[in-house]
Amino acid sequence: MVPPQEKKLKQSNSLEQLKATGTVVVSDTGDFESIAKYTPQDATTNPSLILAAAQKETYAKLIDTAVQYGKKSGSTLAEQTENAVDMLLVEFGKAILQIVPGRVSTEVDARLSFDKEATVKKALHIIKLYESFGISKERVLIKIASTWEGIQAAKELEEKYGIHVNLTLLFSFGQAVAAAEAKVTLISPFVGRILDWYKNSKKQEYTAETDPGVISVKKIYNYYKKHGYNTIVMGASFRNTGEIRALAGVDFLTISPNLLEELINSEEPVPQVLAPESAKADGDSKVSFINDEAAFRFDLNEDPMATEKLSEGIRKFSADIVTLFDLIETKIQQA
Repeated sequence: MVPPQEKKLKQSNSLEQLKATGTVVVSDTGDFESIAKYTPQDATTNPSLILAAAQKETYAKLIDTAVQYGKKSGSTLAEQTENAVDMLLVEFGKAILQIVPGRVSTEVDARLSFDKEATVKKALHIIKLYESFGISKERVLIKIASTWEGIQAAKELEEKYGIHVNLTLLFSFGQAVAAAEAKVTLISPFVGRILDWYKNSKKQEYTAETDPGVISVKKIYNYYKKHGYNTIVMGASFRNTGEIRALAGVDFLTISPNLLEELINSEEPVPQVLAPESAKADGDSKVSFINDEAAFRFDLNEDPMATEKLSEGIRKFSADIVTLFDLIETKIQQA
C-alpha cells in the first residue's frame, strides 16, 4: 500500500512538488501571459527579456506610454530616450505586479556596473517612478550586477534607503560572501551559465548532481544557513529541469516559461534536497571581504569561469539595453 504522503506527491505535477519543498518559484520572463499561467510568487526581468517582449505587438501600448513620458520629461533626445526606457521598465514591472502577489526585479542599466554612484542614482529614480504609481518599494527588487561597485551600491541602497536589491550575474563563492556581508535581500547565482563554461572548457558532460552550477548554489546555500545570513539564495539561468530538481528546497528559483511548462507537464518526483538543518553541518568555514576590495578582486580573478561569465553577462546585457535605447529613440523621433 502506498503511504498517503507519497501517493499525494505522485498525483501532483513536478512544479507543485517543487513548491511543496519550500522553494519559492519565480517566473523569469517579461511575458505577462506566461507569468499568469504558472502562478509564481515573484517575477524577474532583465534587459534581454524586456527587449524581446518590447518587440511584440502585444506590448505596444506600454511602449507608447513610455515614449510619451520621455517626450514630456526630457529636453534633449538623449534625455527623452533614457527617461522613456526607465519608464518602460517600470511599466513592465507595474503590469507584472498586477499578476504576482510578491515582488518584481527591475534591472539597472548594465553599463553602470562599475559606477557605484550612478547605480545608486538610477535605482532611486526607478523606485521613485514606481512610487509615483502607488507601488511601494517593498514590492520591488532593484537588480544590480555583482561587481565590487555593484555590491557597494547594493549595500548603500539597503542600509541608507531601505531599498531591496537582487544581485545578479553572480558566479563565484566570493561574490556570494561579499553580497551576504553587504546584507542584500537576494542573490541570483547563474546555474546554467556556469555549466556552459565548464562544458565548453572541460569538454565533458555533467549529470544534475555533478553540475558545477548546482554545486555552486548548494555551497552558497549551505554557507548562508550555517552562518546565519538572511540573504535569499535564488538559483537562476537553468538549462534543464534536472538542475532545478537537484536544488529543490533552496530558498527561491527563478525559472523560464519553457522549463516551467516541462515541470507542470511532469509527474516525476521532486524530493527535497536542501534544508537549513543539514546545511548548517555542510557549510564551509567563514571567510570575509568586508572593506577589502583588493581581496575581493583577487579572489574573483582567481576564478576564470566567474571572471569570464561576469564580463560576458555585462557585455550582453549592455548590448541589449543599447538596442532597447535605439528602439525607443526611433519611436520618439516618429511620435
